[in-house]
Amino acid sequence: MTHSSWIPPGVDISVPSMARTYDYMLGGGHNFAVDRAVGEQIEAAMPGLRTAARVNRAFLGRVVRYLVGQGVRQFLDVGSGIPTVGNVHEVAQAESPDCRVLYVDRDPVAVAHSELMLVGNDNAAVVQADMRDPEGILGSAEARRLLDFDEPIGLLMLLVLHWVPDEDDPLGLLARYRDALAPGSHLAITHVTADHQDESLTEATEVIKRSKSPDQVNARSHAEVTRLFTGFELVEPGLVGCGEWRPGGPADIAPESGMNMLVYAGVGRKS
Repeated sequence: MTHSSWIPPGVDISVPSMARTYDYMLGGGHNFAVDRAVGEQIEAAMPGLRTAARVNRAFLGRVVRYLVGQGVRQFLDVGSGIPTVGNVHEVAQAESPDCRVLYVDRDPVAVAHSELMLVGNDNAAVVQADMRDPEGILGSAEARRLLDFDEPIGLLMLLVLHWVPDEDDPLGLLARYRDALAPGSHLAITHVTADHQDESLTEATEVIKRSKSPDQVNARSHAEVTRLFTGFELVEPGLVGCGEWRPGGPADIAPESGMNMLVYAGVGRKS
């Protein structure tokens, strides 16, 4: 497949995208030279980052299975990224075929490949939108078709909220989503933190700044990420390092201890 056959119109392949860079870190093939260059520079600044990406992806599978076990049958995956192995609908529908999933991403490459992946799956769809427009997302035709807001929803915001700067009021943004959710809904978050990192994280974020990507990291502390769960009750084991949230085996944990603590992970339930 040539690049030209899968690049959506209007995509500037000279500007890196963190969605495509993440795809590269996971071993995916839907990224450009500029994304791979940034990924290599980030990895050089912070060795083991690919493992952290894998640990986050493993968390996705665990949390979806957990939520299906709690009776959740519909999912809203905001900042879903480029499809790779173990997508939300694949995990959820393997557990319960009646599960419904709505993906949301603003990256046109992520959306285009999600659309291709979902052909023939009437219980899953994708919407191209910015997460900072919850009313547009929740009011979209696909949301109205797939999601019943009178029943519990699993809201997934994995590795996405650290792209939202404080001036965009992430706490207020989450409140707008929370208010639309029925009791019994859950919120799952993974979020980059500097709490347990050395200067290598600063060096990695500087790489992203120099790349001129529109996506910039806003690392937050344990207390700050905990506040993002306002209105939700954290389930055990609380807000912990991504590799420490209910690991099922060695594959869920990074061999580099620091990579298990680069990202906080937590799940909260709305009463």
